[in-house]
Amino acid sequence: MSVDAIEHLVGGLGTSILALAVVLLLLLVALACVVGIGLVMVPSTAKAVRLAAGRERIRLSRWGCDLPLPPAVPAGLRGVLHDPWVRREVAFVATHGTVGFGLGVVGLSLPMSAVQNLLFPLYYWALPPEAGGPGFINWRIDGFPDALMVGLIGVGWLAATVALGPRLARLQALPGRRLLAPPRDVDTSLRIAELTATRAAALDAHAVELRRIERSLHDGAQNRLVAVTVLLGAARRAMLRDPARAVEILDRAHDSAELALAELRSVVRGILPPVLDDRGLAAALDGLAAGCGVPCAVEVDVPGRCAASVEATAYFVVAEALTNVARHSCAASVAVTVRSSGDRLHVSIVDDGWGGADESHGSGIGGIRRRVQAHDGRFTLTSPPGGPTALLVELPCGS
Repeated sequence: MSVDAIEHLVGGLGTSILALAVVLLLLLVALACVVGIGLVMVPSTAKAVRLAAGRERIRLSRWGCDLPLPPAVPAGLRGVLHDPWVRREVAFVATHGTVGFGLGVVGLSLPMSAVQNLLFPLYYWALPPEAGGPGFINWRIDGFPDALMVGLIGVGWLAATVALGPRLARLQALPGRRLLAPPRDVDTSLRIAELTATRAAALDAHAVELRRIERSLHDGAQNRLVAVTVLLGAARRAMLRDPARAVEILDRAHDSAELALAELRSVVRGILPPVLDDRGLAAALDGLAAGCGVPCAVEVDVPGRCAASVEATAYFVVAEALTNVARHSCAASVAVTVRSSGDRLHVSIVDDGWGGADESHGSGIGGIRRRVQAHDGRFTLTSPPGGPTALLVELPCGS
């Protein structure tokens, strides 16, 4: 927990430094407005405020806080002054750039002081005795017992880090969670737009799945069954004239019927794999990893079962992602991690390939996004040129 808290504090300190710079810019613009010069700078300053707030939105979104993006900053001075989003973001940068910066500095000084004091008995001999110890320790260090006392103080700093780190991280994130949420008068309209988009994605995903099933049946099993009927007709006609020929044709019809059954089973497995229904998500993903052309490590930490539709979506996401890795990434390994946290199911697929994955190139990423959006989930793809590629999916799975 303390490691996560330190990571939160480091990220929050970075965004607070940006917010502090914007606060200084706001003060300069406010002073310039006294003489009228700063009025023309207000719209561009509002964009700087939006940039700082956007960085904090991205940071908090990585830690499970859903903060929708606001509309574009209004162009004119009047629009900026009457925009409720801008007012809340100005309050955020003022709070986060001061209080958040202070909390970040305090939060990071705790583990740094702990490390300095804990390691002091190992290097105290290299310092003059009158130099004292690290930090606020300014008494004379005459030998190992004094240095050991400094190390014991480091244990206290470590305990303070474990006890206070999570609380400081939560306090640092509080202004962003409160002030960067949508204003009350626009929250409902945003939610309606979001639900409309996810409903359209659900319908789109359903239509795509129906077309896939229809294409699989038409191109595979239906052609096999037509061939069976043709062969049976030929066998019936040849029964009296050439029984040996009829037996050969019946064997071919039998083979075609078996192929049709195999293709039908394949279509059914594509709708909902039996192993997913019988043995759960972990066993189904182990089967995908075993059949992947790239060495794949699977880690599943999901106590209990999620809804069947959620498990099927997670299975589809992993299956499509592993197919893309095997076909396009030239990766040497891929790691699949599935875990549940609260009422959310987190799916992560990370490979060490050459990156550059692009949803617009028809690699199946669009289908993954539609499936995830149909469940009101969250989809994130990070694939810089040279790799690695990380595909992160978050699905609601109930409590």
